[in-house]
This record gives sequence, C-alpha cells and structure tokens, in this order.
Amino acid sequence: MASPTCNGLIVSFGEMLIDFVPTVSSVSLAEAPGFLKAPGGAPANVAIAVARLGGKAAFVGKLGDDEFGHMLAGILKDNDVRSDGINFDKGARTALAFVTLRADGEREFMFYRNPSADMLLTPEDLNLQLIRSAKVFHYGSISLIVEPCRSAHLKAMEVAKEAGCLLSYDPNLRLPLWPSAEEARQQILSIWDKADVIKVSDVELEFLTGSDKIDDASALSLWHPNLKLLLVTLGEHGSRYYTKNFHGSVEAFHVNTIDTTGAGDSFVGALLCKIVDDQSIIEDEARLREVIKFANACGAITTTKKGAIPALPTEADAINLIKEA
Repeated sequence: MASPTCNGLIVSFGEMLIDFVPTVSSVSLAEAPGFLKAPGGAPANVAIAVARLGGKAAFVGKLGDDEFGHMLAGILKDNDVRSDGINFDKGARTALAFVTLRADGEREFMFYRNPSADMLLTPEDLNLQLIRSAKVFHYGSISLIVEPCRSAHLKAMEVAKEAGCLLSYDPNLRLPLWPSAEEARQQILSIWDKADVIKVSDVELEFLTGSDKIDDASALSLWHPNLKLLLVTLGEHGSRYYTKNFHGSVEAFHVNTIDTTGAGDSFVGALLCKIVDDQSIIEDEARLREVIKFANACGAITTTKKGAIPALPTEADAINLIKEA
C-alpha cells in the first residue's frame, strides 16, 4: 500500500446503506426494468474517500445483522476503513434506498427505514476510545432525525470535541427522511455552532437560509463565531470558501458527468485528508485554494462513473486531472 498522505485518523459517523440504482437512467422507479445494488450512505462514502486517497479512516455506525449489513462491513474492510466502530443490530434491517437518476444526472430517493439498524445506534454502543483517537470527527444530519441515534450522535460529538478533534459537518439534506421541512431545518441548525468545518451544497444553502440567492451574503448568514471554514459546493460552478479572514471561489473541473452520487462526499474526504495533519492550512489562503482545487478534482472524477464508491478517486487520479486541465 502507498504511504499514507495523511497520518491523522478521520472518523466518520452516521449511516451506511444500500442504494438500489436503476439499470437504465432517466426513468422513474416504477418504469425501471431492474436495479443494481450500490453501497452508500454519505458518512461511509467519506470514510472510503479518505482511505482511497491514502488516508486513515474509521466508520462509526450500526448495520443490520443481515446479509446486506455484513456485505457493507466487508466493503469498508476491503477499502481499508477501520471497522471497530461498527455495531450490528439483530432486530432491525440494514437501510435501503431506491435512487432514480434523472436525465441531468441528479437523483431522487425513496427510502426503506422503519426503523433501520442505523437509527437504533445508542450512546452505549459507541466505541469512545476510537472517537477520542481521531484528529477529525465527521458527521451528517440524518443521524439527528430519531432517537436513540440522535443521542448517540450528540454524545459522539461531545466526546470528540473534548478530545480536541476538528469537527466536520456536512448536513447532507435528504428531505424525504424528515417529518417536515421545518423540522429538518431546525434540527440541522441545532448543532450548527459546534462544527469547526461545514460544507453545504448550493441547494442546502438555499434551504437553510430560505433565500434563493447563492451569494456571499447568503453564505455568511450561516457563519458562526466558532467556525473555521465554511464551504459551499456549486457543482459544475466549483466551490466557494469562507474563513474568518478571507473568502473566495475555486472553479470546477469540466468532465463528462454521468452520476453525481458521492461527489460531495469525495470533495469532503479529499479536503479532510489534506488538512487532518496541518490545520493551519485553513488560515493560509494560497494553500487552502490548492486543497480545494484538489477536492474539486476528486468531486469531479466521482461524477464520471455510476455509483459513489466505485467512482471515488485515488490521489494519482486527481493529480492527473489537475495536470490535464
């Protein structure tokens, strides 16, 4: 194995599930002639993205004690992600999602979780030693939707913060999973001021601010005093960054986009991998721009193949795209 590009451990917390993706694009679920199973779940994608780039990653979450759950745990291990934070639930199934790919490569979701194993993670299930050993603790918002997982999420964040971890948050909005849009907004923002690094997409920015403007003023309305870095990803328009002292944008790499699944997770994994051992990069605009350029390249490459995990790039893939651009 190549020498790791980052030595510090990045622990990713939350859900891992199986996406069922139609064998043909641009059809509704009802019209799809068949489905391929694709492992997914944003926090798990981030962990694998980190490991694929040569970093150290672990996943914390709960899977069903079923064939799909053990398959997912196997995929994490095969991708060099530490699995000592995984629990199995004998009573609940691994979550499933049926995903449709629209003609433009964007996705629609239908979830099977009532309840799924990931929702049943308890604070007592947590491997606190693993969490405390992390340099970066990364999470989303799906784990905030219901108890007991919500309490486990809050406990894990608290333990990570006390241990001096950098807290990284990608809300990863999935509206169909929330009881209402208002509840989603409220809960996503309920832990906002705890994070050191936050990444939102343009769609999430609009949702959280209630504004249809995707500009600096809108983004900065989400700033909080403890925040070190706010990132807004804009798909084919690149990404914007905001810190206490400076802000700017980095343009995207133009590729042949087939499926946007996992692009944001790839971006986050790349960013975290590059800052885990030297967080001073966040305060140095020239170095931060290089890191975001690398993260943009990783995100772009991920859109060129179907599915998230098979499409996540290596360091060499990203460097090649940057050189060719």
